[in-house]
Amino acid sequence: MSWLDPFRRTLDRLTLYLPLIIFAFLALGSWWLVQSMPEILPQGMDKLLRKDPDYRLEKFTVKSFDASGRLTREITGANATHFPARQELHIEEIRIYAQNEAGTQFRAQAQKGVSSENDHRVTLMGDAQAVRKADRTGPQIQLRGESLTAWMDEERVISTLPVEIMRGKDLFNAQTMDFDIRNGQYELKGRVRSVLAPSVGKP
Repeated sequence: MSWLDPFRRTLDRLTLYLPLIIFAFLALGSWWLVQSMPEILPQGMDKLLRKDPDYRLEKFTVKSFDASGRLTREITGANATHFPARQELHIEEIRIYAQNEAGTQFRAQAQKGVSSENDHRVTLMGDAQAVRKADRTGPQIQLRGESLTAWMDEERVISTLPVEIMRGKDLFNAQTMDFDIRNGQYELKGRVRSVLAPSVGKP
């Protein structure tokens, strides 16, 4: 027996276990990499990096109800695309219906709309129109402009572009507007023009 035989047998055993040792080191390295990823990439980085839409809707309707089951809000559209990085839903041919606890009804529509998930804001663009139905507080009020922004929780409509307001038969034009849906009051700024319908007196 040669003095090298024990060494050869030990080397043969190591050769048999070598793949297992290599796999163990690879598994340990993969585990370390996974554990280190949250430190390398801050939380939320995946949303920031993802600019592509994550889902689309076709001919959809979204309804909201209060605790009693009363319909409070309805948004419909021809199609919509959701962008997770901006948390926005881009809607084509948007239609909005809302009714508050007092029974005030509000409708709006536009060629396009952008719904922001963070602040419950809907921006209407392209022949934007909104109507507050007549109630005991006043006549019907119609709003028309190239862009209207509806703050749904605050029940307000704001425009930073020229807007037309028709209150009953009276017509107003202004450069900016802040409209309160609840009471039908509005604040107009910039150059304001008005055309007041003549009052009809009793004979």
